[in-house]
Amino acid sequence: MNSPDISGVRDFLLGLQERIIDAAAAMDGLPFAADPWQKEPGETLQGQGVTRILEQGQVFERAGCGFSHVRGPKLPPSATQHRPELAGAPFEAMGVSLVFHPRNPYVPTVHMNVRMLAATPASGPPAYWFGGGMDLTPYYGFEEDAVHFHQTCKDALAPFGEDKYPRFKAWCDEYFHLKHRNEQRGIGGVFFDDFQELGFEGSFGMLRAVGDAFLAAYLPIVGRRKDMAYGERERDFQLYRRGRYVEFNLVWDRGTHFGLQSGGRTESILMSMPPLASWSYQRQVEAGSAEERLTTEFLVRRDWL
Repeated sequence: MNSPDISGVRDFLLGLQERIIDAAAAMDGLPFAADPWQKEPGETLQGQGVTRILEQGQVFERAGCGFSHVRGPKLPPSATQHRPELAGAPFEAMGVSLVFHPRNPYVPTVHMNVRMLAATPASGPPAYWFGGGMDLTPYYGFEEDAVHFHQTCKDALAPFGEDKYPRFKAWCDEYFHLKHRNEQRGIGGVFFDDFQELGFEGSFGMLRAVGDAFLAAYLPIVGRRKDMAYGERERDFQLYRRGRYVEFNLVWDRGTHFGLQSGGRTESILMSMPPLASWSYQRQVEAGSAEERLTTEFLVRRDWL
């Protein structure tokens, strides 16, 4: 196996982060702060990254987009649960991960992640794989938004095989599922992991296509919804549903687990948390309401196209 082009992946990811930040800042009107970081000698991980964060903006109550490139002496369990032959191998990981929490309850929260891991086991050839995807978490459901998001994901994956969108859509539905509540986190999108079946160049090309599709998938939805009028009822429901988002990220998300288990930078890992969230005991929604419609028509596994 030829050595993977680590520098090419890094250059793409840094450029992607910059493009996304520029577009989101232009929509919000406030700039993102930059928080570069470096792992100190003697820590479990070596490497660096930069967290870009916007808080208390006009459109985004909190929006974080981070780049990281780290090396470690031993892959954590969250990375080898499907690859036991790589347990304990030295590794290198890089990626861009973002979560945007909008202020207006009619604008959905969005998550996107694209990443590459490479491992060098003591016996056997070096291994590399890609992962990532994007998914949408609305608080109030709009059919046209869900269709647009999924169609953009499908179009991005089409050049890499007709099987990719249905496979990765189903994978996303399965992954972003709150098992302890038997509930979907949102309307899904696409998700893939441990992916190398197209070879390095083909797999990297697919990763680029997914990352490049993010702005086209999300920003038109923000533009349609950001100025819709809302009141205390909608804001209260948004904070309640954000609580579910927190539950998933802390209990089930492999990326959060990987970052914390590998000794990553905690503040950057947890930038995905919303600035405010709430919980209530056995909350019931009003029959026939928009809040009930979210649960019955949108937080279910559907063929949106």
